[in-house]
Amino acid sequence: MRIIHTDCLVIGAGLAGCVYAHEAAKNGLHTLLLCCGEMSQANSDLAQGGIVYEPQLKLEDLLEDVRMATAGLCNERAVRELSTAGCKAIEEIFLHDLDVNFDRDEKHALRFTREGAHRKNRIIYSKDTTGHALLSALQTAVRKNPLITVRENAAAIDLLTFSHSSTDIMDRYEPLTVFGAYVLDNQTGEVFAVTAKKTILATGGVGQIYRHTTNAAHSYGHGIAMAYRVGARVMNMEYVQFHPTVFAKGKSFLLSEALRGEGAILRNVKGEAFMEKYHPLKDLAPRDIVARAIEQERLNTSHDCVYLDISHRPAKETKERFPAIYHKCLEEGFDLTKQPVPVVPAAHYFCGGVYATPDGRTNICHLNAIGETACTGYHGANRLASTSLLEAVAMGYLCAHADAQEIAAHEFRIPTPKDWVLPNEKPDLNLIKQDLSTLRSTMWNYVGLMRSATHLSRAEKILRHLHNEINAFYKGAALCQELLDLRNGTQTGLLIAYAALRNKRSIGCHYLSN
Repeated sequence: MRIIHTDCLVIGAGLAGCVYAHEAAKNGLHTLLLCCGEMSQANSDLAQGGIVYEPQLKLEDLLEDVRMATAGLCNERAVRELSTAGCKAIEEIFLHDLDVNFDRDEKHALRFTREGAHRKNRIIYSKDTTGHALLSALQTAVRKNPLITVRENAAAIDLLTFSHSSTDIMDRYEPLTVFGAYVLDNQTGEVFAVTAKKTILATGGVGQIYRHTTNAAHSYGHGIAMAYRVGARVMNMEYVQFHPTVFAKGKSFLLSEALRGEGAILRNVKGEAFMEKYHPLKDLAPRDIVARAIEQERLNTSHDCVYLDISHRPAKETKERFPAIYHKCLEEGFDLTKQPVPVVPAAHYFCGGVYATPDGRTNICHLNAIGETACTGYHGANRLASTSLLEAVAMGYLCAHADAQEIAAHEFRIPTPKDWVLPNEKPDLNLIKQDLSTLRSTMWNYVGLMRSATHLSRAEKILRHLHNEINAFYKGAALCQELLDLRNGTQTGLLIAYAALRNKRSIGCHYLSN
């Protein structure tokens, strides 16, 4: 088995992972960046609305909005540290190092907007493709950096630990420590090991375990499942945020909350604006409330969707502010400057994950988690809009600098990993697809937007049986990306169902109908 050594192994090449690699390289560290598909296939790339940023951060004002949106369950220490570090990192990386093309006025000053549950304009943006603007600029810089090696179409299989993966049997007595990962080359089928002083999980969210999602391909909670298998603490797993407005006819895509920030109104099939019945902030209420309001209106009217209406706003402004969304709607036969657009909720952002401090430390030595894979408590029971990109940037930044200090100060012993034993039997892709369909249907129907004890109990039984079947199947089959997606997705789904079943308090994203 081939073994590659690096200072830092980053699993995931979205915004958090790339910020980490960028900052680690500044500190002279060699970083290997893995992505199971193409580098651009990341949830960060799909983010439309913007990123929270204030040149003179009014931290108490932001904290008050975060408290309200997160149902009072945010970790205030994390909010303070990550908001401060995030604004600093945005200035250093995206306004100085890379000069990202944010929207600016005629005097070249940054334009600011607001989204749901924000009481003031504190979000900077690049039209309606902010995530792409940030990530594409950063990935270009990462690819050019001689200290960073990017491996596309390479998926982490399992983490290497002293107790399970070392060829030295006496390492079982060492503290629980990660020193890299087994990796599958998705193009050749080769399995190799990457050993590292620091291993960073930045695999993004979990949306693909649901039938309807805004997430990129392979967002199955890979990092969460791998970390859980080696003993990492996971938390807040029941809090899955559904985005209220995803295009409901034809090809699914996100219609940014920024549309409502710029005046768009939600209407039911009768043309009635309904959000004033559900919250004082109306269409800019927190996302969990908006998503459930839409679901209730669908039930009340026996209609399959509601409609997002910005046709009352000047068409030129809408086209200039939201060019990508405008063209996507046109491709599906809707001119949003002239008519309401059909929308439904879909699984969007994961507020739980691997427990981590603001600088990415988990309960396992030398294993870090950052971005959506991590749970710092910033998002509590429901994320405030445009704080996810801020957290991803801040965690990548803080984690890289903390790792650089530790690597400079300490000696690291890296064991030789055991060889990976690869079964020869080809996996049955039809069976995998069927199991993925079962996973998604179970999560959507029973562990979705509105939950009940009966539904959650049924989901737990289905997922536990599926998990056991897949583990037996996994041990006897050669690896492929689809099998890794299924294995990790089922593990993550089961953890979400367990957490949801045990939390009897209906709050935030975890809404119990009875």
